Amino acid sequence: MNRFAALIDRLGYEAGRNAKVRLMADYFRATPDPERGFALAALTGAFSFANAKPALVRALISERTDPVLFDLSYDYVGDLAETVALMWPTPEGAPAHAPLLSEIVHDLSTLSKSALPRHLAGWLDGLDETGRWALLKLITGALRVGASARLAKTAVASLGTLTPDDVELVWPGLTAPYGDLFAWVEGRGTRPETTNPAPFRPVMLAHAIEEADFSTLAPADFRAEWKWDGIRVQAVAGRGDAGERVTRLYSRTGEDISAAFPDLLEALDFEGALDGELLIVREGRVEPFNVLQQRLNRKSVTPKLLAEFPAHMRAYDLLAEGAEDLRDQPFTARRARLAALVARLASPRLDLSALVPFSNWDDLAAARADPGAAGADADGDAVEGVMMKRADSPYLPGRPKGPWWKWKRDPRTVDAVLMYAQRGHGKRSSFYSDYTFGVWTAGEDGDVLVPVGKAYFGFTDEELKAIDAFVRKFTINRFGPVREVVHEKEAGLVLEVAFEGIGRSPRHRAGLALRFPRIARLRWDKPPGEADRLEALEALLPTGSPR
Repeated sequence: MNRFAALIDRLGYEAGRNAKVRLMADYFRATPDPERGFALAALTGAFSFANAKPALVRALISERTDPVLFDLSYDYVGDLAETVALMWPTPEGAPAHAPLLSEIVHDLSTLSKSALPRHLAGWLDGLDETGRWALLKLITGALRVGASARLAKTAVASLGTLTPDDVELVWPGLTAPYGDLFAWVEGRGTRPETTNPAPFRPVMLAHAIEEADFSTLAPADFRAEWKWDGIRVQAVAGRGDAGERVTRLYSRTGEDISAAFPDLLEALDFEGALDGELLIVREGRVEPFNVLQQRLNRKSVTPKLLAEFPAHMRAYDLLAEGAEDLRDQPFTARRARLAALVARLASPRLDLSALVPFSNWDDLAAARADPGAAGADADGDAVEGVMMKRADSPYLPGRPKGPWWKWKRDPRTVDAVLMYAQRGHGKRSSFYSDYTFGVWTAGEDGDVLVPVGKAYFGFTDEELKAIDAFVRKFTINRFGPVREVVHEKEAGLVLEVAFEGIGRSPRHRAGLALRFPRIARLRWDKPPGEADRLEALEALLPTGSPR
């Protein structure tokens, strides 16, 4: 555990991509199985421990230290794992024992909820501050050290002569501690093969296009299609050992979400793998994203939910048909096969994402600005932008630059007033960087501010320091770690907030939810009384949005 702790501690301080890869590769090269495999699983976010939660950590530290002192320390530090690691008092005479990472993973996965606290306290007693911090990061699922899963797989590939894409392609069928993967990479074994009859395949992602990119691209080389405001999914169907039909629905990251969408899977009678967008379609019309959220993150669904929120898949690509892998074929060839499959299935739950006609970039810009007039018709409000795909592009894992581009619609903006602030985590733990903002609406005694969203990114470092200074100077109330700041018509801070979409939401006080809100700029020039009103946001709701 100490070696793993040293690795993630060092990764957190290393800014360079190549240096991070070397650090991980050196660790994997010097560490035996299965320890390195469990470290790889931790770095790629493969672990989830049902009984190890932040509440357990809080309970343990409360037994060892003064709860008020801990609350004050946590408020100052801003990170639970770091606070507990620094404050944990080791009993006199406790043996210094660093358990193996494999031992910790095994116990976290198998111990009962009642037995876990004793074991966790024992591990914390035996580890030093860095080891305690790493352990708590691991069990709380907050292992953010600036090394993505892709970077960890790149480090594994560097142990041999394989490419990161080679590792990416076999990854979905693997499980920790990845002994067969390391054996293959190091030339000691064969390529791992999955026995899953309906396996997930790594998705291909697009780069956001910049203005300068257009001069290097030829419109004739690309095809365009709408970028729908749902979630990316992969529908896969195959045959099991006994010939039974096996169907799965996966999220973009490979999470099996089949249980939440039985209505969609029953309607997809094919063998192969489809890439597309999960939507809610009622009466032939795509519903806003907040409607789709009623079906997300559910382990099971009721008949009423199935009837009220019918799932639909809008297909983008065909990755496999029958036993034939189509990913090496050009996009146009895959698209033709996809169109034929969708037509053959003739399912009301599945349709083909339409291509956007254009002959030059100006044509595509016009379609992006007004999807309803460019073929999306009544579904125009559900379009996020356009996708540009090279006609000859194969389907590659990850985010290769060049074959696919995304060109989102310009974000909408609202001038809102800062109401509450809370400290961030990690490197932002000393700054108030999480903000709740609101707009004006009519109240019983005049205009009042009503919260409409939260944002914690979009600003520069200098803007962060300026907002933090404002929060500290103009705090008028405190609610635990949350500070309420002055927000009157004559005094306060106006934030220009950019967002991708808006929808009705009964879970929010204002009845609205903003999609991907972020701070675009600080409006020091604007009095809070001139910030936007709730009525202006309601006017942006998609046509026909339920009240």
